Amino acid sequence: MSNNDIFESLKIKYKPLFVGTEKSKLYFYSTNPSLDFLLESKKKKIFVTDQTIFNLELLKPFFNNFKKESDKSTGGTDYSVYSCDKHGLVVIPAGEKYKTMDSVLSIVKTALDFNLTRKDMFTAIGGGVLTDITAFAASIYKRGASCEFVPTTLLAMVDAAIGGKTGCDFDDYKNIVGAFFPAKSLYIYPVLIQSLPEKEFISGFAEAIKTAMLFDRKCYEYIKANKDKILARNPDVLCKIITFCAKAKAKVVEKDLSEKNIRMLLNFGHTFGHALESRAGLGVLTHGECVAWGIARALKASVLLGLCSESYYNDAVETLKSFGYETSAVHPAYSDSKEILKTMHNDKKNSSSYVRLILQKEVCKNVITETTEDIILEALK
Repeated sequence: MSNNDIFESLKIKYKPLFVGTEKSKLYFYSTNPSLDFLLESKKKKIFVTDQTIFNLELLKPFFNNFKKESDKSTGGTDYSVYSCDKHGLVVIPAGEKYKTMDSVLSIVKTALDFNLTRKDMFTAIGGGVLTDITAFAASIYKRGASCEFVPTTLLAMVDAAIGGKTGCDFDDYKNIVGAFFPAKSLYIYPVLIQSLPEKEFISGFAEAIKTAMLFDRKCYEYIKANKDKILARNPDVLCKIITFCAKAKAKVVEKDLSEKNIRMLLNFGHTFGHALESRAGLGVLTHGECVAWGIARALKASVLLGLCSESYYNDAVETLKSFGYETSAVHPAYSDSKEILKTMHNDKKNSSSYVRLILQKEVCKNVITETTEDIILEALK
C-alpha cells in the first residue's frame, strides 16, 4: 500500500492503562482497500471478520489469500477458521446477536490454536461489533496482546473503532462486559461505505450527527445543508464528515480514555438509546436508530429541566426526522416506559438512584447531570 493513497493521518496519545495502549495511529485512504500489506507483518495475526464482510466484493482479493481449515463452535457461536501462512482468520455470523462472550472466546481459542504470543496481533475487519469483541479478546489474551482495525461501517469509522471501548453484550444488557483497550492502528477506507445496506448507513450516520451536535456547530449546519448529498453518499461530503468526527473523538479520548469526565459527553443519546435497544431485543433495532431516538429524548429532558429552548429541541428533532429517524416519545418497537427506566438504572454509567444523562443547552453547550425518574418518565410520554 502506497503512502500516496493516504489522504489524512492522525495520532491519538493516551496515558496508558496497559502496556501497548499509549497511542493509536489512524490512516485515511482515498482508494479501494488493498489489505495484503497486513499479511507482511513479522508478527502472527488472528484476523476476525463476519460472514457478510467475508463475502464483500471489495475485500475478496484479500480474503482469497486464506484457505479454510475447519468449522467450529464455542457455546452459541458457530465459526469458521482459515489460514494464510502463519496467520489465522476467524469468520463468525454477522450481527449484534453474536456480540457475545462465546464469540470473544472463539477468537481466543483460535489465537491459542495458532500459538499467538502476547506480542502478536488481533486484527478486526468489520463494524463496531467486530472491533469491540476483537479488542476485548486481545485485552484478555495472555493478559494483553495488541490489536488493529479495518473499520468497514460508517458507525465504526466515526465512533465505535476509535477510543478503546471494547466488550460484548450479556443477558440482554448492551456492552455490559468489557475493557478500555485501544487499537494500535486503524486503516480507514471511506469507499467501503458505498457497499453498506441503507439501514446500516443510516445507523452509522446517527453517531456523526451526535458528534457534530456535541462539538462543532459548523459541522451540524453542514450536515443539515447537505442532507441530500449525504443520503446519496457523496464521497467528498462523507470523507469530510468522517475525518471531522474522528478528529473530534480523538481530542476527547486523549484527555479522558477511561471515561472519568469529558468522555462522558460521547454518551449523548446513549442512555435512553441503549435501554431501548436492550428492551426491544438486541439486534431488532440498529444502534444508530436507538441513539437518534435517545438524542430526541435527552433533548426533551433538557427542555423539561429548563436547560434548552423549545426552538432548539424542535430544530434538532426535525433534523433527525429528515434522515428518517424515529423521534416519538413512545417508540413503536417498545412502549413500556417503566421498563426502559429500569434498564437505564442498570446502565454501567450509573452509580446511584439517579440516572446520569448528557443534556444540552444548545449546540455544543453540553451538560452532564443526574436526573430524577419523574423527568425521565415525562420525557418518555
